[in-house]
Amino acid sequence: MAALTAGSVVAVIGSGAMGSGIAQVAAASGHIVKLYDTRAEAVQKAIADIAKVYLKLVDKERMTAADARAATARLRAADGLGDVADAALVVEAIVENLDVKRSLFADLEGIVGDGCILATNTSSISVTAIAAKLRRPQRLVGMHFFNPVPLMALVEVISGLATDAAVAGTVFDTAAAWGKNPVHAKSTPGFIVNRVARPYYAEGLRLLNEQAADAATIDAVMREAGGFRMGPFELMDLIGHDVNYSVTQSVFSAYYNDPRFAPSVIQQELVNAGFLGRKSGRGFFAYGEGAGAPRPQTEAAQAKPEYVSYSVEPGASGASVVTDAVLARFKQHGIEVTQRKAPEGHADAHDAAPAFHCNGAAVYLTDGRSATQRAADNKHPDTVLFDLALDYGKATRIAVACSDQCNPAAYKAVVGLFQAAGFAVTRLDDVPGLAVMRTVAMLANEAADAVNQGVCSAQGADTAMQKGVNYPRGPLAWADAVGIARIATVLNNLAASYGEDRYRVSPLLRRKQASGAAFHA
Repeated sequence: MAALTAGSVVAVIGSGAMGSGIAQVAAASGHIVKLYDTRAEAVQKAIADIAKVYLKLVDKERMTAADARAATARLRAADGLGDVADAALVVEAIVENLDVKRSLFADLEGIVGDGCILATNTSSISVTAIAAKLRRPQRLVGMHFFNPVPLMALVEVISGLATDAAVAGTVFDTAAAWGKNPVHAKSTPGFIVNRVARPYYAEGLRLLNEQAADAATIDAVMREAGGFRMGPFELMDLIGHDVNYSVTQSVFSAYYNDPRFAPSVIQQELVNAGFLGRKSGRGFFAYGEGAGAPRPQTEAAQAKPEYVSYSVEPGASGASVVTDAVLARFKQHGIEVTQRKAPEGHADAHDAAPAFHCNGAAVYLTDGRSATQRAADNKHPDTVLFDLALDYGKATRIAVACSDQCNPAAYKAVVGLFQAAGFAVTRLDDVPGLAVMRTVAMLANEAADAVNQGVCSAQGADTAMQKGVNYPRGPLAWADAVGIARIATVLNNLAASYGEDRYRVSPLLRRKQASGAAFHA
């Protein structure tokens, strides 16, 4: 397959934010672009606005003046659909309504040539359903851009049941020629991004519902420990709760009420109240004049413990990658850590995971159990858990939780330990899996299921989440880094804690765990 040649005609139907963004990128890539909208004045405004964007790029030295003039000259207003008859590719970016899209493509079939590719920018409607009424459904493909189109690198190239592989290949190569990062996907509810991203919102909402912490605190943990650009609550406020809740409902319904995609009553109430986020002035947070930035909960300063040790259990294969990284952080900050093996009969002998120890507290990376449950299982009341971080060497915050049985002095010693290593410490209530770990586990699980069901490849899933929603690491690459066995353990323990099918482990994750293979070689 090869990309469309430069100079070939690309028609864009719809001159809103998405349509004008697609037109801007296509024209800059050398195509004659014919922009059509039912409102002629909207097309003229879009072309004028795109020309201004090109001039700004010239000022920023990201485009030459000659290239800007040439790209602007390639933008044409189509007075009617008949003007796009010579298009090699038509991309529709109109209202998300199946009947309207079907009607448009039926009209286009009678106008464009047999070799013209028809593409829909739908974010949620089945590509198979859109193509179903066409005479030649094999030439219709999904070409899902992300907003703002000129800045977002991802394009999901979505094949319906009838889509010709050569058509999908041409669109894939064309998107790549336009400087995008395309990924192939099968037409299933949510495609890749809107499906795999659901746990990022859902687990945050569940943590809030269980009073693990307030929204600002959970956001801070996900940003400053997890490395995400935005926390789930500020992101939902930005997207708009009406939009985010609607997508969740759509995916939940399309998957026949699979509990993994269940909407949140908390978000439903926000929508009912009209608290839609930034656009309404209020969501999880207040916006507008006089609204202050919310502050996350951070533990007060505690003394550095006098003695810290690290145990490796008899029969264990060695320290984990995660706890090795924490150990390195401690040593970097001058914290002396004595390594020892736990004797038989010691509390640690009940738990195969490596542990830190200070002032009687046993400190573990969360494995999906609550600290209270782990303390009971280990017969060690003074148990404290710490959360996953993207990079323990660079993270500025870490979340912890202690068992209900934990002595306050032992807990404070653990807080002092992490503070001495340069972390701001956030205490979460004792919820299973804490925040980053349970979210990453669920993202990896959903991505694994998408791969297992043939929606996309492992590389496609990771590329989609990094380029489409700016995740700091692809979910499956993150599972490889943390350890697939650990991710499966976390999910199993979450399932045991909640008694819900929501946390069932993907068959592909189990298969990888059994074989010892990684998602990425």
